[in-house]
Amino acid sequence: MTEKKEMAGGAKASGMRGPGMRKGSGEKARDFAGTWKKLILYCRKYYIPVIIAVLCAVGGTVFTLIGPDKLSDLTKVITDGLLAEIDMEAVARIGILLVVFYACGALLSFIQHFIMTTISQMVSKRMRSDISRKINRLPMSFYSRTSNGDILSRVTNDVDMISQSLNQSVGMLVSAVTLFVGSLFMMLITNVIMTVTAVAAIFLGFLLMRLITGRSQKYFSRQQRHLGELNGEIEEIYSGHTVVKAYNGEENAARTFDEMNGRLRQSAFRAQCLAGLMQPLMIFIGNLGYVAVCVTGAVLTMNHQIGFEVIVAFMMYVRFFTQPLSQIAQAAQSLQSGAAAGERVFEFLEAKEMEDESQKTAHLEKVWGEVEFEHVKFGYNDDKIIIHDFSAKARPGQKIAIVGPTGAGKTTLVNLLMRFYEIQGGQIRIDGVPTDTLRREEVHSQFCMVLQDTWLFEGSIRENLIYCTPDVPKGRMEEACRAVGLDHFIHTLPQGYDTILNDQLNLSQGQKQQLTIARAMIADKPMLILDEATSSVDTRTEQQIQSAMDALMKDRTSFVIAHRLSTIKNADLILVLKDGDVIESGTHEELLAKGGFYAGLYNSQFEQAQ
Repeated sequence: MTEKKEMAGGAKASGMRGPGMRKGSGEKARDFAGTWKKLILYCRKYYIPVIIAVLCAVGGTVFTLIGPDKLSDLTKVITDGLLAEIDMEAVARIGILLVVFYACGALLSFIQHFIMTTISQMVSKRMRSDISRKINRLPMSFYSRTSNGDILSRVTNDVDMISQSLNQSVGMLVSAVTLFVGSLFMMLITNVIMTVTAVAAIFLGFLLMRLITGRSQKYFSRQQRHLGELNGEIEEIYSGHTVVKAYNGEENAARTFDEMNGRLRQSAFRAQCLAGLMQPLMIFIGNLGYVAVCVTGAVLTMNHQIGFEVIVAFMMYVRFFTQPLSQIAQAAQSLQSGAAAGERVFEFLEAKEMEDESQKTAHLEKVWGEVEFEHVKFGYNDDKIIIHDFSAKARPGQKIAIVGPTGAGKTTLVNLLMRFYEIQGGQIRIDGVPTDTLRREEVHSQFCMVLQDTWLFEGSIRENLIYCTPDVPKGRMEEACRAVGLDHFIHTLPQGYDTILNDQLNLSQGQKQQLTIARAMIADKPMLILDEATSSVDTRTEQQIQSAMDALMKDRTSFVIAHRLSTIKNADLILVLKDGDVIESGTHEELLAKGGFYAGLYNSQFEQAQ
């Protein structure tokens, strides 16, 4: 709504992020432990399945760890048999046992993955549903300071990030820690000297990797910043492509784009080059461990301290020891990303809701349409009052026009009347009943609105016209469309009223406005609010719609916000607002005769029309 945007724009802008600047997976949570505590409590109904999944992860890892030990036994049987005769029964027995162990490990890992996938999707579904319900319980003031893109990001990106974190990190972290501790334990009980050698070699490798990772971090941060800048530039250029071409700004736009693209290429090249070293380094660390184990094992074997089978087992344990380290780092990053996303989601879910009105019993039986503003005071912020002391009275069936310069508080009055915002002083009454004693739904049901910003959803024209109005006869719908001059156009469409509104159907802004006006006619509410309803249509269409509107407003209390003063000449009462106060009131002729602020506005528009 126009006025809301005008008055709250400053507050809203301060909370918005530019393109590519959304808080998400790349940022850390302010309260990691607190957020995960909330997530754990949120998932409390799934505790038993999660415990089962954790036990499966541990069990699968244990079976994997037992494998090298049995493989060592198998190797000993074979090497001992080389001097005499290989015990094939023992080989077969150990081989079958190995197959069983690995099969059990794979089965338990699959069960763990299946359980966590199921739980993560159920949590995501519940979280999206909670956000959807929360959206309808939040006051309009929340939306005046929060961008639509930010809310959408929480419903989609952040919830998906939480789902991925729950699905991947929990099982991965449990398996990795178990594998790390278990492999270290198995190495120690197998041979202490080789364990110390392997751990020392791997530790040196990870020190090198940590050094490179520390240097690459700044390049990744720079890459994300440059990517955000480039995305913002692309969004601006393409959204305003017509203006760019009209002012021959292609060269400037291309030059700016090339500069940003160059900076992104440079930072991305450095980040990706260093990132590309990670995989070779992991391979190097593993191979370094293998070399250390082989050299140390060879020395110990020559001294008859260990057998060849110990070296075979250690080769596998080294791999098990190095593998979890990268998994733990990956899981930690995933947990951090999940915490950052969870923090945003819970911030939204914990936002202050509108007051519960279930206890209110006041009801409007038959609405006549008398509306009274009595010393109304309001501000979007407590320290900045917009409407200071507004008083006015609309009698049943009157057409009340509200005019004034941009930012005067015109749409704000309508928002207060509809209880989209709560007044800070005074009172608003409908048929003598204070609106704050009525439920919001009760107030909303008395008005139909036509706003400057049209809203149509993807569905048939019929569905858009009868929106939330049950049992609408076809004749009534077509009559409303004829009244606004849209019936002929609809019949030229392939499916008529059943034509689907989507990107393939190119409606002009004026036609969209005609649809919303027809929707208001079909709703047939006791009172009517028109916020620059004809601002997007041509003069001829405006005259046709205005005639239809006059018929619609007959015997209905109507509030009309207009910048084109020629459209409200027949208003029963014109309220002239400036800086939140009524400075003039009266009919069109009376206000012109006064020669005041209204007369100045009207004459200036008349001169411009000439």
